[in-house]
Amino acid sequence: MELRELFTVDAVKLELEADSKDDILKELIELLGLDEKSDTILFKTLKRRENLGSTGIGKGIAIPHCRSLVVNKLCLAYGRKPGGTDFSSIDDAPVHHFFLIVAPPLEVSNQYLPILGKIAQFAKDPEIPGRLESISEPEEFLDLLKEKSTR
Repeated sequence: MELRELFTVDAVKLELEADSKDDILKELIELLGLDEKSDTILFKTLKRRENLGSTGIGKGIAIPHCRSLVVNKLCLAYGRKPGGTDFSSIDDAPVHHFFLIVAPPLEVSNQYLPILGKIAQFAKDPEIPGRLESISEPEEFLDLLKEKSTR
């Protein structure tokens, strides 16, 4: 399964408004379109995951992720914070690009870890941060995912 197939226009936000790590997570969760109770549960689960170690992988990119009963299929969202924010990243640099991954505890397709790997590989491409910065519409983000998955 290609990354492009897992994102929707509604789950892409190019101007995250939040400034703190917690508020960024909440804003990303909102992109999934869950109910308020599910949002709260998911936030607590992601916070527990972040307390184990930051999902900021360096070079301005973070991949917050977890498994949760609040979803019944793999859900992804992307958010961009042009000014960046402190996310306790491994390189201590501000994070500008956030890829949220949430999967159910038992997932028939078993895509959670492979998708996490695909996003990390996508993010490691040296031209990706610059390309992500230049995107002005959510559709351009989806086009970039499609372009990079064909190589």
